[in-house]
Amino acid sequence: MMMKGILILAHGSRQKETEETLRVICDMLKTELEMDGIAGIETAFLQFSDRDLHNGLNALANRGADDIVVIPYFLFAGTHIKDDIPGEIKEFTQSHPGIRVSFGKTLGADKRLALILKDRVMEMLQ
Repeated sequence: MMMKGILILAHGSRQKETEETLRVICDMLKTELEMDGIAGIETAFLQFSDRDLHNGLNALANRGADDIVVIPYFLFAGTHIKDDIPGEIKEFTQSHPGIRVSFGKTLGADKRLALILKDRVMEMLQ
């Protein structure tokens, strides 16, 4: 049986507090997921961080994950989603032939995001 790993990938920022925000989100995610058969959940950033995509994938592989799901914490499917990230994933899988890496969808146009946006609007209207 393959051991799953989950990597949540954000864009990254020069503002290092954004890394803490993603860590908090991933802690919330861990409480929502059944963790049986999951080697772990890691975070990574496409830019501006030592915790990059390659390091995130390696961290999961080192924990025994051989089936890794990369979920982009991005709103839109731009150049990073269409080109950059798939290219980096391909490089990783070529140098780690025993590890499968799949790439999920962006957050995109989701009703749940509209509800969060509504909450933010309502906060400002009160």
